[in-house]
Amino acid sequence: MRYATAGVLKYCCALGSCAAVAALAVHVTKSAAESSSEARAAAEGGTASGTVVPVFGIGIPAGYRDWKLIAVAREKGNLNDIRATLGNDPAIRAYRERAAVFPDGSIIARIAWTYVASPDNDKVLGKPQSFVAGSPAGLPDWYLEFMVKDSKKYAATGGWGYAQFDKDGKPADEALMKTCAPCHQTGNRIAHAHDFVFSRYTP
Repeated sequence: MRYATAGVLKYCCALGSCAAVAALAVHVTKSAAESSSEARAAAEGGTASGTVVPVFGIGIPAGYRDWKLIAVAREKGNLNDIRATLGNDPAIRAYRERAAVFPDGSIIARIAWTYVASPDNDKVLGKPQSFVAGSPAGLPDWYLEFMVKDSKKYAATGGWGYAQFDKDGKPADEALMKTCAPCHQTGNRIAHAHDFVFSRYTP
């Protein structure tokens, strides 16, 4: 819908500025409604997989792969993965405005892939230097993670609900989910100063 807006406005200009304003108002209103409903749907389990994690009751938000990029990262050690962090519209706005606190309705997604060498790319480049995301069959158990901001529902965990799923959409167990909030709340002072969020926005 947002990609069609420019074309709609261009067409409306020929019909008059009032029509253009009306079209823009409808687009903005719908976008805001869609953004707020994403978090509500995730927290209520009305999501892509229909399966929710224990403790927080969060499911996989529909359409999360279309969200905007926040940052990428490389984890070594036991994780040995590459990852991308995405955000829905409220989360992205908060990042870009450097808000001290994320508004309710914000959702942050983290996708992780195994980190493997690419022989095909290395052949082209003439030396071993290329690394890419591994095959879908080798995705890690911590493939998907989400943070959902709802200051009332998740008041006991700093206003955030947490979720983790494997490549098949299977949620993490209760024991693991209970470790999320303590890690974000007390395990890292830097995250504590940024509304318990680790990832920083990369322009």
